[in-house]
Amino acid sequence: LRHSGAPYVLLLPTFVLLSVFTFVPFVWAFTTSLYEYEIGGEARFVGFENYFEYFGDVTFFISIRNMLLLTAFAVVVNIVVPLTIAKLIFSLSSERARYLYRVLFLIPVVVPSVAQYLIWKSMIYGESGLLNEFLRAAGLESMARAWLSDPSTALLAVAFVGFPFANGINILIFYAGLSAIPESVHEAARLDGATGLRKFLTMDVPLVLSQIRLLVILTIIAGVQSFEGVFLLTRGAPGFETMVPGLWMYYNAFNWQRMGFACAIGVILFLTIAGLTALNARYLRSSEQLQGQR
Repeated sequence: LRHSGAPYVLLLPTFVLLSVFTFVPFVWAFTTSLYEYEIGGEARFVGFENYFEYFGDVTFFISIRNMLLLTAFAVVVNIVVPLTIAKLIFSLSSERARYLYRVLFLIPVVVPSVAQYLIWKSMIYGESGLLNEFLRAAGLESMARAWLSDPSTALLAVAFVGFPFANGINILIFYAGLSAIPESVHEAARLDGATGLRKFLTMDVPLVLSQIRLLVILTIIAGVQSFEGVFLLTRGAPGFETMVPGLWMYYNAFNWQRMGFACAIGVILFLTIAGLTALNARYLRSSEQLQGQR
């Protein structure tokens, strides 16, 4: 009994730091969202007027739609592609080859995301970029266009930055999950005649649901709150075709000094993340929960 409180004492500094740097800023942001406030000016209490203004804002529906589409696309590609690659690496017979491929897929992680966006903007999507030059070389010059300036392709172009979506960290997470599957499970699958795609879908995927669940949550959080990619590529243009709530919050906070309105958008994004995370925890089972039900 004397030692039972030791873990709580050790966790106390972490909770204190979380409170100071996470919970307190959120409370401050929610409080600020109830005011019409500009930096250096006097705050005026307006209640939930900032929220109502945002719900009626010209960017509201299109930015929410763009955010949901980009996030849903990111969830699919960040699960399907890395899991497939991790399975292919895991299936290699040579341990040295497995190690080599893991290192090769991890190397792009060291490239800063800002550099990646700038490369895609100028060298791939540019007027004389790789994509247009390839189309011209293939005799499809009529399809060449300003991909980030055309309203019909701008959002799709933003979504495809990072193609072929071989995220090294995600691959390692899935590879670790596949490596943790007991050899007895693989032997039982071979005895039952489950091989190839059938074994992958019916045995491997259910046993890495914990990793899938983790990456779904992380991708949702990143997709809802991120805006730097859109900022660097299009700044929300053309028009509001690629606008996302995070970018609109940034503009209001730092371009127009409307801190109360920006904090209202931030609170809405926080509630959106919390709701989507709760749905994910409620309906997407981990491998341990799945085995417990069985």
